[in-house]
Amino acid sequence: MASICRILFLVLAMLVPSAASLAAQAGRQDYLYLWTASFDSTRPDFLAVLDVTDGGGDRYGRLVTTLPVPGRHNVPHHTEHAMPADRQFFANGFNSGRTWILDLRDAARPRIAADFGAVDGYVHPHSYSRLPNGNVLATFQMRHDGPQPTPGGIAEITPAGKVVRSSGAAGPGVVPETRVYSAAIVPALDRIVTTTTDMIADHAASRQLQVWRLSDLALLHTITLPEGPAGESRLTAEPRVLADGRTVLVSTFNCGLYLMDGLETDAPSARLVASLPRKKDTDCAIPVVAGNYYLITVPALNAVVSFDVGDPAAPREVSRVTLGTEDVPHWIAIAPDHRRVVITGYGAMRHRVVMARFDPATGALSLDERFREPGAAVPGYRMDDKTWPHGGSAAAVPHGAVFSR
Repeated sequence: MASICRILFLVLAMLVPSAASLAAQAGRQDYLYLWTASFDSTRPDFLAVLDVTDGGGDRYGRLVTTLPVPGRHNVPHHTEHAMPADRQFFANGFNSGRTWILDLRDAARPRIAADFGAVDGYVHPHSYSRLPNGNVLATFQMRHDGPQPTPGGIAEITPAGKVVRSSGAAGPGVVPETRVYSAAIVPALDRIVTTTTDMIADHAASRQLQVWRLSDLALLHTITLPEGPAGESRLTAEPRVLADGRTVLVSTFNCGLYLMDGLETDAPSARLVASLPRKKDTDCAIPVVAGNYYLITVPALNAVVSFDVGDPAAPREVSRVTLGTEDVPHWIAIAPDHRRVVITGYGAMRHRVVMARFDPATGALSLDERFREPGAAVPGYRMDDKTWPHGGSAAAVPHGAVFSR
């Protein structure tokens, strides 16, 4: 009887279409948005749109269109890390100090909805996080109030680009070199955590975290990370809220993972819970959280590594996807269904985008071999051999990359 049941199960499995084929049959299309710098500074920077419909046949990984943005040499850098529900997508030009709001409601036909520069005197926007009310919390590295830059700040901005309020990172014990880098929103604790790495120079302030009250953006605390055996506290990078909605894990570019304690108290602190491999001139970079798994780029391994953080005090590696020996992975973003991860970076992959597959049940990572161009020897989408729809054929450097929803 058991063998008959197994046979029936296998027959049914062959008859029932996969989720990917169901999506394709239903006419659903998935897109990948690449926030891209022109390698030729006389040409415009742009947003590239790729069709990544799973089960989409020959169109999988093909360029759909591009949207150039005004100005030259903006240095496209960070975008939102996931596509917001309203599809009003924030992306910055770090060098020019501009933020573009890209309307992606018509997924294959992006348009510029608005743009803005300095906000209440804060300049050089870096990161964007969605607030519970749908507005955006933006971080700004600094102010230029005098001959020397001063600490930056955070601002709440509507999806249309209207400034609601802002708050500065300066305060008692805060050194002038403090630069606001990235943020994590913790509504359950009425807190925001920001990091302080300077995009231009390495300062002692880059070892710090700042804690703010979410309800009024008041700066509450500035704390310095305890040093690790390999200098892990240097260059605080990306704070992330884990699956419980209360626990914050902070990565550093020097490849430390720090767990925050007492975030809602008057004496928050952080402790080193993992040291990742690092070698000279490589920085651990962007992480994403998927359930109880924490994925992060580890260039010393030429890899994206998946950790089980069910016990956040003891992250445990469960899988990794290894790229080429000259590839330096930097940015990752995960698809809404947590089954694909896009990777951009530097080194040999400066002009190439790679896709990984992820199993949200086990944390396993693998290279998406199907995400490649016709006739290519290696997986990925190249951005240095194209004639672009908006004109020109300059090589391009993707940075922020996000899936549609």
